[in-house]
Amino acid sequence: MATSETHLLKDELDIVIPTIRNLDFLEMWRPFFEPYHLIIVQDGDPSKTIKVPDGFDYELYNRNDINKILGPKASCISFKDSACRCFGYMVSKKKYIFTIDDDCFVAKDPSGKEINALAQHIKNLLCPSTPNFFNTLYDPFREGADFVRGYPFSLREGVPTAVSHGLWMNIPDYDAPTQLVKPCERNTRYVDAVLTIPKGTLFPMCGMNLAFDRDLIGAAMYFGLMGDGQPIGRYDDMWAGWCIKIICDHLGLGVKTGLPYIWHSKASNPFVNLKKEYHGIFWQEEIIPFFQAATLSKDCTTVQKCYVELSKQVREKLGKIDPYFVKLADAMVTWIEAWDELNPKK
Repeated sequence: MATSETHLLKDELDIVIPTIRNLDFLEMWRPFFEPYHLIIVQDGDPSKTIKVPDGFDYELYNRNDINKILGPKASCISFKDSACRCFGYMVSKKKYIFTIDDDCFVAKDPSGKEINALAQHIKNLLCPSTPNFFNTLYDPFREGADFVRGYPFSLREGVPTAVSHGLWMNIPDYDAPTQLVKPCERNTRYVDAVLTIPKGTLFPMCGMNLAFDRDLIGAAMYFGLMGDGQPIGRYDDMWAGWCIKIICDHLGLGVKTGLPYIWHSKASNPFVNLKKEYHGIFWQEEIIPFFQAATLSKDCTTVQKCYVELSKQVREKLGKIDPYFVKLADAMVTWIEAWDELNPKK
């Protein structure tokens, strides 16, 4: 049973869950999640009733609620795609966000102990990151580790951590082609490590086990236009990851990956996934070089300013690949406008 010591930041953190089904999976997470506030974003048919186990403190938003709250700006929130979760980021009033998918269960470490994923994410976020110089003992702020010989003393304070990216046991987060050629592959490797992703290095962010400091990077944690009516899906979290990494590098913030693990219980259909990813598999060969070359001006001193400037570059450069990116660039601006309306500066 979780102890009170593990319920860190219970008044400063929201758990955001996108779903189309009853949330029975929360029973397994009850010892870890029950003290926290949940924001549930219901995708799909808004007339369907989603059942939440008793004892949880939550608010639930469906598509009708999103349309009512955002009005015309609701067009920036994806429909029939887990990207709808970012609406929860927008309406939260807390400093930290943890988001998890409803097919993710509690994993166990090699000793058989249940892993409190949320507590590990909080540890990651509350300790500095070291993006400017790689430490070969990984996270120097973990118990039993430190900076190795040769690590510059001037860089040992690190930088604030904006994002904590967790991993998965059992079903790996593979794209459709990899799923098709490795249908039976399961991840059984538990690597006891947390790393800061170096400055200038992109990564494929997965949104199913993710935490972030909403005050530091929330306004850029937009999962794009995916799903219903869009030519692409399953790139929502990765799009957000590429954007936030460029902005974190520019603003001097850190991104960590590694622990904690969750148990990913269900493999999605690779043929359905291939239809969703088809354009993205081609487009990413141009999207990645775009982000690798992207720079932000000195005038970009806030996340919002960074994100709007990035949207202009998306329109100008990626818009040549497909008209979808012009639409996406517009949605990025709409997202920032909606964010600022719901989150006026104090």
